[in-house]
Amino acid sequence: DFCLSRGLGDVYKRQLQLAEKLNTLANKIQAVSDVRYVGDEIHNLEHIAEGFRDSEKHYLREENVLFPGLEKHGITEPPAIMWMEHNQIREKKKQLGKLVKDYDAISFQDFKEQLGETVESLNNLLPSHFFKENNILFPTALQVVANEEWKEIKREFDEIGHCCFTPPQLAGASPMVEVKKTEAEAVTASEGILQFETGTLSKEELEAILDTVPVDITFVDKEDAVKYFSKAEKRIFVRTKAVIGRKVQLCHPQKSIHVVNSILESFKAGKKDVAEFWIQKDNRLIYIRYFAVRDKNGKYLGTMEVTQDITDIKKIEGEKRLLNWETSP
Repeated sequence: DFCLSRGLGDVYKRQLQLAEKLNTLANKIQAVSDVRYVGDEIHNLEHIAEGFRDSEKHYLREENVLFPGLEKHGITEPPAIMWMEHNQIREKKKQLGKLVKDYDAISFQDFKEQLGETVESLNNLLPSHFFKENNILFPTALQVVANEEWKEIKREFDEIGHCCFTPPQLAGASPMVEVKKTEAEAVTASEGILQFETGTLSKEELEAILDTVPVDITFVDKEDAVKYFSKAEKRIFVRTKAVIGRKVQLCHPQKSIHVVNSILESFKAGKKDVAEFWIQKDNRLIYIRYFAVRDKNGKYLGTMEVTQDITDIKKIEGEKRLLNWETSP
């Protein structure tokens, strides 16, 4: 059985240890009047900040795997509270990382003040948060989540990865847990619903999604025949149904066929997985990428062309955190 409390509890101990070391270092720095005498302490702070960044996978596992598992059982409030606290902790860790990175860009006094405030916040947030995990979140999960569900949770935990360590029960083990098709999945397939590893879609939904994605997609099968293209509202390059089944080499001018063949040969041989170009078209910057499409065993299935107008994307600067419909395209 997958031991939730042990696997995630190790992260709890690791982060509290980092917080204790951080507090000790911060107190040493506060007692010094000149930045020239804290070189070793700054170096150690960098390691602690890196350790905190590495712990991000702990939060990602909870938010993307454990929380949805609890919500399926009607447990919504604890995950919502914990996620809010995750973001608070992330912000403080981000502040610490930036402060340590740019410590010499501000006065030593300001550095000490900001460090003290950040350390105090983390010392307040982390113990309280992990107390809630160990005494509310994890016990609740162990009560409501069925054994079969833990197999899938374990598999998805492994896919996201672990921070700072690999739990003993996972060392040397395959990260994948075989999940058999359920009777419900078989019924789904018979009703025309496509069953993927990460969810289900109807043909109508899938087609609408592919046509909504703000890129042009064309797929060429392993025999070099055009098999599919998306119908975006504003395609960059014209595609008609007449190209379906046509050899991709015939869809390009003679002067560029050698490039097309070079890409396909490299993909088929497993030497390359991506080829990219960018051109100017009607005063717009067009980004063209080719991706080798392979199955889980690495077998070549075909090539996907993705074309995107990145003219406006290149103009983006800074951040936009608030929605403003008036300025949005």
